[in-house]
Amino acid sequence: MKTLRQIEYKPAKVVGGYTDRILRVDLGTQEITIQELPPDFKDKYVGGRGYALKLIWDGTTRETHYDSPENILVMASGPLGNEPAFPGTSKFIVGTISPMTDTFIDSNIGGHFGPLLKLAGFDALAVSGISKENVVILIDGDAQTISIAAAPAYDRETDEGALSFGQRLLKDVNGGEYSDSLAAVTAGQGACNARFGIINSLFFDIRRKRIRSKQAGRGGTGTVMRHKGLRGIVARSSLSKVNGNNAIDKEGVRQAGSRLKAVISKCDPQQLGMSIWGTTGLSEYMDKFHIFPINNYQYGQSPESSKLFANVFLDKYFSKKIPDGCYYGCNLACAKGAENVELTRGPRAGRAVDIDGPEYETVGAVSSMGIFDPHFVMEYSWYCDEYGIDAISTGVTISFFMECLQRGFLSADDVGYELTFGNIQAADRLLHEIASGKGFGKIVGQGVARGKKWVAEKYAARNGTSEDAAMAELNKFGMEVKGLEFSMYITKESLAQQGGYGLALKGPQHDEAWLIFIDQVHKELPTLEHKANALKWFPLIRTWFNATGLCKLPWIDVRNPEAAKTSEPAKNLPTLAYYVAYLNATTGSNKKLEDILDDSERLYILQKLINLRHGKGTRASDQIPLRAMGPAYFNEYEARAEYYDEWLQQQLGDNKAPASPEQRHKLLMEKRFEAYQQLCDIVYEKKGFTSEGIPKRETVEKFCLMDEQARQLLSESGV
Repeated sequence: MKTLRQIEYKPAKVVGGYTDRILRVDLGTQEITIQELPPDFKDKYVGGRGYALKLIWDGTTRETHYDSPENILVMASGPLGNEPAFPGTSKFIVGTISPMTDTFIDSNIGGHFGPLLKLAGFDALAVSGISKENVVILIDGDAQTISIAAAPAYDRETDEGALSFGQRLLKDVNGGEYSDSLAAVTAGQGACNARFGIINSLFFDIRRKRIRSKQAGRGGTGTVMRHKGLRGIVARSSLSKVNGNNAIDKEGVRQAGSRLKAVISKCDPQQLGMSIWGTTGLSEYMDKFHIFPINNYQYGQSPESSKLFANVFLDKYFSKKIPDGCYYGCNLACAKGAENVELTRGPRAGRAVDIDGPEYETVGAVSSMGIFDPHFVMEYSWYCDEYGIDAISTGVTISFFMECLQRGFLSADDVGYELTFGNIQAADRLLHEIASGKGFGKIVGQGVARGKKWVAEKYAARNGTSEDAAMAELNKFGMEVKGLEFSMYITKESLAQQGGYGLALKGPQHDEAWLIFIDQVHKELPTLEHKANALKWFPLIRTWFNATGLCKLPWIDVRNPEAAKTSEPAKNLPTLAYYVAYLNATTGSNKKLEDILDDSERLYILQKLINLRHGKGTRASDQIPLRAMGPAYFNEYEARAEYYDEWLQQQLGDNKAPASPEQRHKLLMEKRFEAYQQLCDIVYEKKGFTSEGIPKRETVEKFCLMDEQARQLLSESGV
């Protein structure tokens, strides 16, 4: 590789989980600078999501779009990332202005890159500018150099593939061998052609003896990366990962980690069995409770769903003898994978590949297309990763267009072929068209929000109706909010999860408020007040996980037996106590749970302000599709009529429901819409927002965020 710019530096030592340094790279000027952070920066913004929010709040404006040179691509871990003594500490976030939502997006990702970036001397990496040629960034803590180099040219397939390019790059940088002292992030050719491009986090698995990958999948982070001309970033450090955070109280870290590992070892096999099935184990649960997305979320259950249950993937694909994890020391070990799977479709047909996953979300994306073929799931998972496109947004957008044909908004002539639910050949063809930016894939690669506008224009012109009327109908089943596609949970029977999706600041992604299990399955949120309280509390604790560099699954998916003795078992407070102890032992702080919730709320309000600045911060942006509230069409109502009729009668009390099923369906949806609006009212009040969902001045002032930019924003909003 030809070096274009290089500096020498001395890596900062990690102390109490922090280096107090940010690496800044401007690809337009090829300037590399190291920013020393003031002592109070980490106290106010914590790390991870917090660092990304602050950098983007200060460094961009409302005119900044995803493709603006001043847009910043931030990669940041947190003080608790990189500790093998504690489960789930490999996480880092990628934050930027999104090509999907046009506001701040962050995507949580595992692998070794975050820990190695910290060991190389940096709490965060902030990339701005646009390079005139494709480049890679090399952060070498061993050689004590930081370089911008021309991206190497391999063969065409390797150059276009996010996985193939990263595998080759890691080997070349290390003299022809793989090592767990190096990790990379890459983006593929699909991210150049679709708005929902992803970033792959690649690392060497010493057990499987191969490169594995995790994904920053939501919101188009990979699209931003490729638009900047950035093909990959490599971080290297040979420093020991054991006590890599240089904790203030090493024994305290060990004790907290030992307690959590003991709970996981005892309880996970008795509960979701994540260490056995991975997240594919959720498919059976979701189908049982009518939550599994079928045919663009029309149905939550299918007689064919069992073809995609966890036992199928375990028996046919997953390695049963190798414990899997995103990082050392995590005994939840849910990161499943498969070796030597033969591709039967697409341009790489006949090749045997190694596949990481699939995760539940990938399985749900395929079932949403009405497809129940496990081998197609495996191939779809690999191709999405290799192309560098979001498996969720890809599947949901294809599903939307399938329904457009089902309901007569489009024809096969518009697509070029029959795009119908369950049609593997059509779905497979469209997948590759999206990645290459050819044919109908050019349209689908723009996502559901922009796809709705395209369909409305075409349908209105053809049928002599208004675009507004067409859009009103498409809004019923176009599964997006704020421009981001829904993740893979049917919310028709969970008002709490409807709020979890609609009120999520980044758009309908479950990592902000995954309430479907505790609401619909465990029935732990029985009243509107319970649901509203959950929609205040859970996003805050989840924001804290994203700020500190932690995986949420050991907390939320493994219920501590002691939680049953608390007044709110769903919060799993006994396990959260281990996390608070781990934080204090690492950083030397003396915080309580209430303190970390306050730290998190500051970040939450800052993110809300960024949304407000970019036109996505009011009540209008929190509205969800009709299908998310209930059965948007009569066929959906018929499939669960007994349930819906019972719910409607409960709302009517002594008043009798209409005799006609069609009238009951209409009244049902009116009641569902009212319930959602009522929920919004209560949640806004609890969060300290106006009835339009805008933070009140006292709310912003409480967290010391009232700078000149915030003051002007609130004034413009009439607050």
